[in-house]
Amino acid sequence: MRVRATIRLRLAVVYTIVLVATSGVLLAVNDVLLYQSLYAQVDGALIERSGVPPPTKAPDGSFGDPDKEPKFRFDQEVRAELRAEALRDSIGTSAIALLIAALVAMGVSWLVAGRMLRPLRTLTAATRRISQDRLHERIALTGPRDELKELADTFDAMVERLEASFRSQRRFVADAAHELRTPLTIVRTGTEVQLAKRNSGPEQWEAAARRVLTATGRAERMLDGLLALARSDSGVIAGEPYDLAVAAATALTEVDAEAETAQLHLTNDLRPAPVTGDPALLDRLLGNLVGNAVRHNHHGGWVDVVTAQHDGVVVVTVRNSGDVVPAAEVERLFEPFQRLAAGRAAGARSTGLGLAIVRSIVRAHQGTVTATAHDDGGLTVTVTLPAQVAN
Repeated sequence: MRVRATIRLRLAVVYTIVLVATSGVLLAVNDVLLYQSLYAQVDGALIERSGVPPPTKAPDGSFGDPDKEPKFRFDQEVRAELRAEALRDSIGTSAIALLIAALVAMGVSWLVAGRMLRPLRTLTAATRRISQDRLHERIALTGPRDELKELADTFDAMVERLEASFRSQRRFVADAAHELRTPLTIVRTGTEVQLAKRNSGPEQWEAAARRVLTATGRAERMLDGLLALARSDSGVIAGEPYDLAVAAATALTEVDAEAETAQLHLTNDLRPAPVTGDPALLDRLLGNLVGNAVRHNHHGGWVDVVTAQHDGVVVVTVRNSGDVVPAAEVERLFEPFQRLAAGRAAGARSTGLGLAIVRSIVRAHQGTVTATAHDDGGLTVTVTLPAQVAN
């Protein structure tokens, strides 16, 4: 049967090998010192304690006193045997101790590794439990601030972001369905009413057709906005040189008639603002900024558009007059289908996606967007993008 090489088993084996290797080195050093003690120090210690020097040898190798030679040789043999026996006993005892230490180390290492890896089992169990419908669960690991605690906290933060993303996605889908239902309901209701009239004249059919045309135009603009939002959110964009001053001039031209109808005073200071990005999305970015500034304004108001480049970035600033926007509500305007008042109806050309698309396009181009409310009404929206790098 193949043993599963878990992290716990590998850690236990590593700890055991390190401990046994360390113990083996210590025992080897101990045996070497014992050997030195038995062979290098014992004779000197015995002579020093007894006070009797060893018999001296004659030049021919014999002992001066023949009676002492057999006794001396016997003593030497006994000492050699005792030393060898002592070394064998020491080595045998060391081997047994090393084996016992290895077994004990394996058991202790297994327990310690299991205790250290317990948070990982908690993390694994939580990962298996969490799904799209159970994103509210958290690991909430307690204990010292170590690598495992940091991993668990990072996982909790990731799940929190996923929960917010799914919640935002569900809200977006619900809002989109609600917003699309409105023009479709207008088309269906108008058609049913018109068909129910038996004596409808050309004027009535023309009026009904215009209502249908307006409703379908609104639905088309909303779908176009949703597609632009999905495209910019995907992060797959072109990387071509483009001047935002040109995009701003085009956007101002497109709203000229609408601004004239509302008697808005348009001013601009369009200086070169070269960037690298997707021209279609950048045109949409400026079109939404300028279009929002014109549509969310009051009669006889003003709009100011400025583009500039400095310190390696391009800055687009769009200011306008309009209704007073509470400072706490400014950030909410960048969410899809968000309006300042709950009962406020959308304009004929408003889709509720303008600033949401702006923020998504800016993020796709590695930029930032901020909005500031004026005390007397209106907003200042500032977009900052990396400037085009000169070759």
